[in-house]
Amino acid sequence: MEIAAVKDYELERYITNIMLDVGVPAHLKGYHYLRDAILLSGRDMEVVSSVTKLLYPTIAKRFKTTDQKVERAIRNAIEVSWTRGNVDTFEEMFGYSALSGKNRPTNSEYIARVADKVRLDFKGMSEL
Repeated sequence: MEIAAVKDYELERYITNIMLDVGVPAHLKGYHYLRDAILLSGRDMEVVSSVTKLLYPTIAKRFKTTDQKVERAIRNAIEVSWTRGNVDTFEEMFGYSALSGKNRPTNSEYIARVADKVRLDFKGMSEL
């Protein structure tokens, strides 16, 4: 199934499960911004190549806040999940984790990797 054919609420639910598995706490503002960023990126991977010009402003407009606050909140959510999240899930998804001594992924790396996983998972579902 192509990701374009998937309804937003189904995609949002799927992304939510991944984020909870990775350990992004749902009470953080960055959690909601990150979910939207992954949703938008899953639909159009071009936005990941321009997070500051396209992605953050789009999310900021949607949540009636600033680009800078969106970027900071996403960075904080990723940092929290990196330090407290499921190490096995990070290893599987990124190939490394906090235990391997590497720095956390950047916002755009994180968003791109999770969005790519979502796209590939939905593509794989259609091939079954």
